[in-house]
Amino acid sequence: MNKTLIVAACLLAFAGIAQAQDAGAPGNSAADNGGWTGSGEFGFASAHGNSRTENINAKLGLNQENEYWKNNFFLNGMRSKGEVSVRDAAGNTINRFSTTANRYDSGASVGYKLDPRSYIVGAARYEHDDFGANLWQGIVSLGYGYIALKNERTELSFEIGPGYKRYRPANSLVQINGVNTVVRRPTESEAVARGLINYKYRLTDNTAFEDTLLLEAGSKNKYYQNDAGLSVSMTKKMALKLGFQVRYNSDTQPGTKSTDTLTTTNLVYNF
Repeated sequence: MNKTLIVAACLLAFAGIAQAQDAGAPGNSAADNGGWTGSGEFGFASAHGNSRTENINAKLGLNQENEYWKNNFFLNGMRSKGEVSVRDAAGNTINRFSTTANRYDSGASVGYKLDPRSYIVGAARYEHDDFGANLWQGIVSLGYGYIALKNERTELSFEIGPGYKRYRPANSLVQINGVNTVVRRPTESEAVARGLINYKYRLTDNTAFEDTLLLEAGSKNKYYQNDAGLSVSMTKKMALKLGFQVRYNSDTQPGTKSTDTLTTTNLVYNF
């Protein structure tokens, strides 16, 4: 089922690209390209000495908005390594340089405008997280979107609608006959309500703030994610971006937290 959700996301993205090709000939501006814009982000940090850590994250985003369509595609990845304390076979505590985070997610949405503000939107998202509450989760949805505000400095839009979600909770560790044993948890599925709030505000000609709140709520599992970012342009194409992400999952293992945060400083290329 997770492969099906990936295919669905790709189909939505390909559909949006096909619409962009039909919209007009290529050019140097978003209007010439059928309303398409994009950006790529990359961040890396490494520390060696008294402590040893390595972190890398990358993002790719494509957006289209014109008279008829409001489309979006994204692909994100994050991997981190650090020193962790573990017990060896003899029961001694040792430090080991090991992977502490490994996550990627991808998604797409295709919106057809009913008028300049209202649109019908189909969306799909897939996420894999080796250290999260869910090993993987995917959702497809169909809903209604509304652009509440849009001018040269500010944009505010909302999306809401029903969806279908499948996910596999992370493996659990239980004691069987005094031995810690990894138990695979079964795949779950349920109907969910999906909501998205996207806010953009340009503070100055070269400074912009953006905040996106995603909600996927079902009777068994609730997932919320908020991404806030402040970017400062260095040139027309290049910018520095400070990002702060908060993720909440209602279904976690004993001894783990429901809320995760991530702070990033990335180099951004706009195209």
